[in-house]
Amino acid sequence: MSTERIAVLVVEDESLVRMDIVNALEEAGFEVFEANNARQAIEVLNRNDRIDALFTDIDMPGSIDGLKLAALVGDRWPPIRIIITSGQKTPRAHELPIKGAFLPKPYTPHKVIATIREMVAGS
Repeated sequence: MSTERIAVLVVEDESLVRMDIVNALEEAGFEVFEANNARQAIEVLNRNDRIDALFTDIDMPGSIDGLKLAALVGDRWPPIRIIITSGQKTPRAHELPIKGAFLPKPYTPHKVIATIREMVAGS
């Protein structure tokens, strides 16, 4: 396994929720990038080719929700592993990207960390 840290992009419009998971991921040794909507997430992805995983909420402001963002990332950056979360909606299997995962809110940071590590290791 590579000694480089796993890089994760967290996309969440609720700042306290985003701050909590970002802190947990950083404490677990991940390199973390943040965005509060899909537009910002795409900007981060365009500037950085190190992203290994995307952790995105479904419900976000703007014209691109988390499911559309996941589909776009899956098409444009296929190596990136994608985890989708929501406290409001459970996506159907066909709405998830290939090799994608869904974690319902409320999630535990431990579950997010374990899922990311498992998905990236299985790449």
